[in-house]
Order: sequence, then C-alpha cells, then structure tokens
Amino acid sequence: MALVEISGVNKHFGDFHALKDINLSIEQGEVVVVIGPSGSGKSTLCRTINRLETFDEGSIRIDGKPLPEEGKELARLRAEVGMVFQSFNLFAHKTILENVTLGPIKVRKQKKGEAEARARELLARVGVDHQADKYPAQLSGGQQQRVAIARSLAMDPKVMLFDEPTSALDPEMINEVLDVMTGLAKTGMTMVVVTHEMGFARKAADRVVFMADGELVEQATPNEFFTNPQSSRAKDFLSKILTN
Repeated sequence: MALVEISGVNKHFGDFHALKDINLSIEQGEVVVVIGPSGSGKSTLCRTINRLETFDEGSIRIDGKPLPEEGKELARLRAEVGMVFQSFNLFAHKTILENVTLGPIKVRKQKKGEAEARARELLARVGVDHQADKYPAQLSGGQQQRVAIARSLAMDPKVMLFDEPTSALDPEMINEVLDVMTGLAKTGMTMVVVTHEMGFARKAADRVVFMADGELVEQATPNEFFTNPQSSRAKDFLSKILTN
C-alpha cells in the first residue's frame, strides 16, 4: 500500500480551479519531485497533503488513513508529516535548540533531556550543531532552513514535504540546503519536494511529476523526463529552463 495516496483531488480558489482531478501514489522511501511553471498548482498540492489547504473533492490517505478534518487527529497527522516552507518559520524568540525540541516535548511528550540529545544529533546532521544556543536572526538563511529541516525530522515523520525550500535563499546558500536534502533522500525518507532546482530533481528524485494548469501532466524517472519528455507542455517548459 502506498504511504501517500491522492485520489481525484480537486481544489478551487473561488472561480480558479487550482487542482484538477489529481491522482498520485507515493511509496514508502520514494523521493517525488514536483516541477512545473509558476501557478501550476505544485505548492497547493503539497499543502493539501497535510491539510494546510483544504480541498473540495477527492481523498488523501497517509499510511492508509484518510486525512482528518480538524482537531487532535489533525494535529497528530501533522506530527507524522513534516513540512519545510519557503520561509523558515522558526520562532524568533526561541533558541535554535528550543525550536527543534518544542514539537517533540509538546506534541510527542518527550522528556526534555531526551529531546535535546536528539535535537543536537539532528543539528549536527544538518551541519549547524555549533549554532544551538543562538537565535534564528543570528543565522544565515541557509542555516535557518537547515534548522527547519532538523525541526521537522525531530518529530520522526513518516513523510517530509518541501515547498520550494530554496526559493527564498541567496544563490550561494542553495546548495548547502540541497545537500542536506540529498543526504536525507539517501537515508530512505519519503519526500515530496516542490522545487525549481532541476539539478536536485536529476540527482535525488526517484520520480519527477510535472504539473501545469492544475493538472498532473506527466510523471517519469528523472532520466526519462529530462531526456524524453512526452507532453508538449513539458517540452516547452524544459526548453525554457534548460537553455537559460
């Protein structure tokens, strides 16, 4: 059974049909990279998987269970589904260590010492362990995004969602975040990544999903997609981004 099962999902913003009958299965340990032009529905799709966006029709199941609508069940689901945003969304008034331990202590009810030991291990894994006692404003954007990844991992999620995680970063910081994500992909973490970084898609994805105008147009392995796209939309998209 797929870890994430999206069936017949439709989403409107007023008259705008943002997601059109989306069907997508994601297996455990699979890295799925979602690409496409701006406004194609990529981020909206990503955000429906943990109900940051509601949807009008269809169903989404995580590990066999339908997405809860609200309340405690929804909070529990969000603990199972890590999310890394464009903006890092760290708590400015808490130290890096406190940012990473907050969820495990409050939601997972971990003991403080245990949560801190795990947090330090994760901060070391993403290369910012020496920053544990600083505040977010004292870190670069790339460092803050790596902390955000560690914070999601601290909840021990079943799947990690990345919504354009490098788009707010200066160019020299992008690779440090992508390197962490590539390392994470190699550990067998199930990942859904919305990104404009084609190099990451080529290197780390098991499958590339191409979206345009709210539709899932085609999906293939990175090699197949980049060397032999099937749809005219994908060919057009690739010709624009790969020649620049």
